[in-house]
Amino acid sequence: MKNLLYIILPCAMVLFTSCEDEFIDLTPPASITDDVYYSEAEHFLTGSNRFYPYLLTWRDDQGIFSDHGSDLVGYFEDGGMQDYGRGQTLPPVDDEYYTDTYEYIRDMNLLLERAESYEGGESIAEYVAATKFHRAWQYFFLVQRYGGVTLVTEPLGIDSEELDAPRNSRYEVVTQIISDLDDAIAGLPNELIIGSEDKGKISKEAAMAFKAEVLLHEATWMKYVGTTTDGDGTSSGAGSAGFDNANITPYLQEVVTLTQSVMNSGAFELWDYNSSLDNLSSNFLFNLEDSGSNPAGLDKSTNKEFILYGKYDFTYRQAGDLVSHVYEGRLKPSRKMMDLFLATDGLPITDSPLFEGYANTPDEFQNRDYRMRAYFTYHRNLGEIPQNGDVLLSGTNNYGYFNSKFMSWNWGTENAYRVTKTEAYDMPFIRLAEVYLMYAEALYELNGTLTDAEMDESINLVKARAGLPPISNAFLSANGMDIETEIRRERAIELYAESASRYTDLKRWGIAEEELGEAIYGAVIEGTVYEGNDDLYSPSSYNFAPETTTTGVGERLCIVIQPESTRNFDRDNYLFPLPTTQTSLNSSLLQNPGY
Repeated sequence: MKNLLYIILPCAMVLFTSCEDEFIDLTPPASITDDVYYSEAEHFLTGSNRFYPYLLTWRDDQGIFSDHGSDLVGYFEDGGMQDYGRGQTLPPVDDEYYTDTYEYIRDMNLLLERAESYEGGESIAEYVAATKFHRAWQYFFLVQRYGGVTLVTEPLGIDSEELDAPRNSRYEVVTQIISDLDDAIAGLPNELIIGSEDKGKISKEAAMAFKAEVLLHEATWMKYVGTTTDGDGTSSGAGSAGFDNANITPYLQEVVTLTQSVMNSGAFELWDYNSSLDNLSSNFLFNLEDSGSNPAGLDKSTNKEFILYGKYDFTYRQAGDLVSHVYEGRLKPSRKMMDLFLATDGLPITDSPLFEGYANTPDEFQNRDYRMRAYFTYHRNLGEIPQNGDVLLSGTNNYGYFNSKFMSWNWGTENAYRVTKTEAYDMPFIRLAEVYLMYAEALYELNGTLTDAEMDESINLVKARAGLPPISNAFLSANGMDIETEIRRERAIELYAESASRYTDLKRWGIAEEELGEAIYGAVIEGTVYEGNDDLYSPSSYNFAPETTTTGVGERLCIVIQPESTRNFDRDNYLFPLPTTQTSLNSSLLQNPGY
């Protein structure tokens, strides 16, 4: 029987010998088992340290991490998140994101149980707090993926009722997540007192930022999605027990309080080295390793923007996956993504006199948000805007644009800093820019507006690094713009390819059916150097004929990457299906609606 039963099996504990080892040594001494472990404070330290590799890793970059298959990505293939973005997901027999997560939770429950009977003189409060954080992280991952799941908060025995229990509702699981995070916040150290040798450990501020993310996610989910994905808990789904619409306002109010605390902690700052990196901070932040990883000689010690992140380094924990290769090929932007970037006057390209159109390949890059050039110029000559003839539209997955975010500097050239699989840049989960945007969004959801001062202490700081002017209520009104659109635009651009943020946002805003149901387009053909030029554009090399869609200069023929007819994402796809192995073993474990 392999539903929750596997989580009662013995799992050896890991001993770490140094700070760096704590994040990577996964080979335990054979003599250390659950039966004899957790009798000393050091056991709780090493036990809680082994949970860090259970966070998302670079090996998830082809699965749930990044925006693969979303409306912002101009890439086509079958399988995985590509199928999910088209609404083609079917219940799998097994799903490691379900079974592995419960295995991780089992390890955490064991530590927490042993902590209750610990009688040593040395405090273990910080290790218990870190474990509470990790358990909250894993349960929130399950909630985002599946909705309600079976809630297990103690190690199970062979006769434990949870083995055959139905799912708890998402609201019941979130209540437990919030409780765990409150305990974590109370027991974790502030970022400023964590020594350099321990950076990457979870701080009080990281737990606060994560709680803000949970609360914002659930408040907006309740507001815009409600109970429509829950099922009745009798024939399908986990049901809606514990749903309370009255939680929306206090959740949002606490998001404001938590994000303000992080913003005012003095521990974090935006990584802005535009003056020494030719305005490419938004590229090099994401491949930052040692001083050789960028032309300004900056290393990770300069990065005070990451609040919660996966720690990597050259010696103990390299990526071990095709990071640069995958990001080069599978995160090229769609037409929608390219047109989201504002002009340098702060206006959408449809309204800005600074926008130069698409006639020549370099035109659309002129006078735009710095992030456009930082993300989407070719990594081999990063920052150099492509000229006519540099981009050949010659076949599948050549749709007009490059991606260089999360790629090692000069990767694939004779001057490459790192070869694929050896990348060692840290993986961001929450950073200060996102905290600013969470703060702004929560205020908007509460009040329907932001004051100019609130914009200046949040969204305008993110815009400033991107070379954009600040917005104000007068600016928005004068230009027919609105703050909701700008907050959502900033999340789409600033957090591109990070932690599946696009899928998460579209679903919690209740607009995933609309946005993911649209056709995906690539380069503009009509009125450009590609039109009628067989040397630059080979129409027969593509699966679909070009179609007319809205661009920054009106309706124009564009390459079709995926037509609307192939994109059928609907409300049932907001949640993933449970693996059929689990539903077969436990008849009380009901499948999500629509599957």
